[in-house]
Amino acid sequence: MRVYVPLTLSGLAEAYKTGELGAGPLVAYAVTPALREWYLSEDIEELEYAALGRAALASLRLLAADPGAARRRVVIAVDVADGTAVADPDRALDPVALGEVRTATAVPLAKAAAVHVDSEDAREDVTAAAEALPAADAGDEDAQFVVDGAEDHELLWFARQEIPNLVGLGQ
Repeated sequence: MRVYVPLTLSGLAEAYKTGELGAGPLVAYAVTPALREWYLSEDIEELEYAALGRAALASLRLLAADPGAARRRVVIAVDVADGTAVADPDRALDPVALGEVRTATAVPLAKAAAVHVDSEDAREDVTAAAEALPAADAGDEDAQFVVDGAEDHELLWFARQEIPNLVGLGQ
């Protein structure tokens, strides 16, 4: 099963240093029954892209909570054994939790299939979106428009081997 783990660049650096993603339970996003129903598609690639988008929004929430973090969304795609990541049935109808799953334990970084990160040119829009997120959550349509502006930027794809360069540890 492929899951998408939201992080920040500093979180990615920590994962690189420790060799694992978080200390469990780890929040991630995946193709869940609720996400399938919300997205209304049977195309697995489209559904996985939707799960990636949900993780990118969760990464934006991490940025909003950490003003000192570099303003680039980070999502790691990880393959885990079926049954490892479980959706909370009590949160299935919560729009914020669409696609959300949890793993009981930490996930080794070696299981990462890819890393998705904003490009430098997204920084201004991501910064504005992180600042507007609380107002958007409160129903402010103008703030939601700003948050949606970050979603206009596609996350770039990187191989796991490129992580040192992404976190500034590369040669």
